[in-house]
Amino acid sequence: MPRKMPTYDQLFNPLLRALKALGGSGSIEEIYDKVVDLEKLPEDIISQLHDAEKSSLTEVGYRLAWARTYLKKYGLLENSSRGIWSVTAKAADVKEVLPAEVVKFVRATQKNTSETLELEAAPPDIQQELDWQQQLHGILTKKLSPAAFERLVQRVLREAGFTQVEVTGRSGDGGIDGKGIARIHGLMSFHVLFQCKRYSGSVGPGEIRDFRGAMVGRADKGLFITTGTFTPAAVREATRDGAPPIDLVDGTEFANKLRELRVGITTQTVELVQVDEAWFDTV
Repeated sequence: MPRKMPTYDQLFNPLLRALKALGGSGSIEEIYDKVVDLEKLPEDIISQLHDAEKSSLTEVGYRLAWARTYLKKYGLLENSSRGIWSVTAKAADVKEVLPAEVVKFVRATQKNTSETLELEAAPPDIQQELDWQQQLHGILTKKLSPAAFERLVQRVLREAGFTQVEVTGRSGDGGIDGKGIARIHGLMSFHVLFQCKRYSGSVGPGEIRDFRGAMVGRADKGLFITTGTFTPAAVREATRDGAPPIDLVDGTEFANKLRELRVGITTQTVELVQVDEAWFDTV
C-alpha cells in the first residue's frame, strides 16, 4: 500500500529522533536527510515539491519546518541565529510526544497572545528565506534564457575561485555545458566539467548517468547545477562507488551561493538606534 505524505504533526517524533541521532543538534539540511533516512520515506514522497513554480522546497521540508516551529513553542527545540536547531534540556528525557497534545498547547498559547500560526502561510523560520528565494526562482526559470543561465553559472564559478571557465553548450555532448579548473588553496587543481539545468522539477538518476558518460576520461570531477532538486536516486548515482564523482548543487544551494557571493543579490543590515539615557546624567 503506497505511503501517504506525513502531516506536520506526524513529523514531531521523527524530528525529535533525528535530532537525537545527530547528537542533539543539526542544520536544517542534516535534519531533513536524517528524517528521510530514519523514516525510510519513499522517493515519490520526498520528490514532491511544495510549489514547483515558486521554489525548490520539498513538501516534506515545508512540513518539517512547521514541525520545528511547533516543537520550539512547546519548549523542546531551540535554534541559533546561524540556523542550527537543537533539543533543549526539557527534551532530554522525552522519548516521544503526543502530537495532539503539542498542537493543543501551542494553539492555546496563541489565544493568549496576538500571534497567529497559519499553516497556509510559510513557517516563521523560513518565510523570509522563501520570499527572496521564490522571487529569484521565478527569474531564473522564467526570465533568463538557457544561454543567460549558463553565463550566470560561469560568473558564479569564477567568483567562487574557478579559473579558465568556458561555456561550451554544444548539443549532443551529453549535457556538458562548460568546463573550468577548480583550484584548492592554490596548491591543487581539478579539471571540472559542468552541466546547468534551468528546471522546476527534480533531476533523476538517468540524467546523472548521461552526464557521467559524457565526462568520463575528460575531467577529474563533474558539477551538476539545477534550479530544481535532485531525487534521492540521483544523489546515490552521483556518489556511486567506483564511478567518477559528481557534485550536485540544487536550487536552494545555488540561491544561497548567489547571496554569499552577492551576485545579483544584495543584503541590508538594519541599524538599531538607541538613546543611552544614563549617559546624559554625566553631562
